[in-house]
Amino acid sequence: MPPTAAYIHIPFCRRRCYYCDFPVFVVGDRQNGATSGNIQLYVEQLGREIATQTNYQQPLDTIFFGGGTPSLLTVEQLGQIIEWLSTKFGIANGAEISMEIDPGTFDRAQIQGYLQAGVNRVSIGVQAFQDNLLTVCGRSHTVADIYAAVELLHQAGVQNWSLDLISGLPQQTLDDWENSLKCAIDLNPLHVSCYDLIVEAQTPFAKQYQPGNTPLPSDKNTAQMYRIAQQNLTTAGYAHYEISNYAKPAHQCRHNLTYWHNLPYYAFGMGAASNLEERRFTRPRKTQEYYQWVADGCNWNEAAITSAEDRFLETLMLGLRLSRGVSLRSIESEFGIDKVNSLLKCLDRYQQSGWVDFVAIENGDRYLKLSDPEGLLFSNVVLTEIFRY
Repeated sequence: MPPTAAYIHIPFCRRRCYYCDFPVFVVGDRQNGATSGNIQLYVEQLGREIATQTNYQQPLDTIFFGGGTPSLLTVEQLGQIIEWLSTKFGIANGAEISMEIDPGTFDRAQIQGYLQAGVNRVSIGVQAFQDNLLTVCGRSHTVADIYAAVELLHQAGVQNWSLDLISGLPQQTLDDWENSLKCAIDLNPLHVSCYDLIVEAQTPFAKQYQPGNTPLPSDKNTAQMYRIAQQNLTTAGYAHYEISNYAKPAHQCRHNLTYWHNLPYYAFGMGAASNLEERRFTRPRKTQEYYQWVADGCNWNEAAITSAEDRFLETLMLGLRLSRGVSLRSIESEFGIDKVNSLLKCLDRYQQSGWVDFVAIENGDRYLKLSDPEGLLFSNVVLTEIFRY
């Protein structure tokens, strides 16, 4: 299938959060796209990369501006990038154009400008509703900033917006987590993402904390946080459609579904990873190296072609994140009946334990899925078994 999705990485942040290992460039609290030459230079490099990309003759159905903090871009800069994408590939009618934003980085006029430029879905990085936890994370906003940001979204007429939370933070209690979920539900976003903290190497958190040790919550408590999120959000009318994501009806993130269905997609920008022509390629993570790569012609075609075995494992690793699961008919069609039989044999013990299920969906096709919440909670155990088999 030709790609119909594009991810654009905007690496600039006011400061680096203590848990973040993404490729970002810290500009400080006073810098934004209007005052930073670094941001303008980067936007120009994005334009050069987009211009060199092969057009697979299918208009874009989803665009996602991630980061970093894309709301540090001016309206003009964001609009220019969308125009470049439209000129190069075309943008389908009804396309989903998403943008990550952080509280305290935008005003009403800015949001209205983003909407006029084409953005129709916003994801706001909240992470917690406790000021002490935001400080522990190194976030640049306060709880008051969260509510002010949501009010600006309402004033600007943003209908489709999502809210991000993180569980398993240092010093975070079960009561803190329940309170954050309640606050999120009360704000009534159409989509909620709940991510479990992973202490990544080379981050400030990795230097301060060891997994399993206080002040990080215990494994027992982080598992309970997952169950609490599932119970509270589904009770509030959010469908648990992916391990970390919940949505009101008809408001799943279409762009992210591209990843979980293991479909091809474009990617642009520092550290961005694309999936094209059965090749996965990650661009340089450092600014000057990325600029040099662009100057040298943006060559990614030397990336190795993904093997059939790797595609099989990727399909399961990504597809089993979805509550719907993966189609056994599709697996058989692409990888053969022997793969299906081997998979069923491998997962028999987890079906008996209730973590794995098989459900008939659409014309008798059977879907392999993980149970909610326990199978999804322990998905890494199941996937490890598949990779070993």
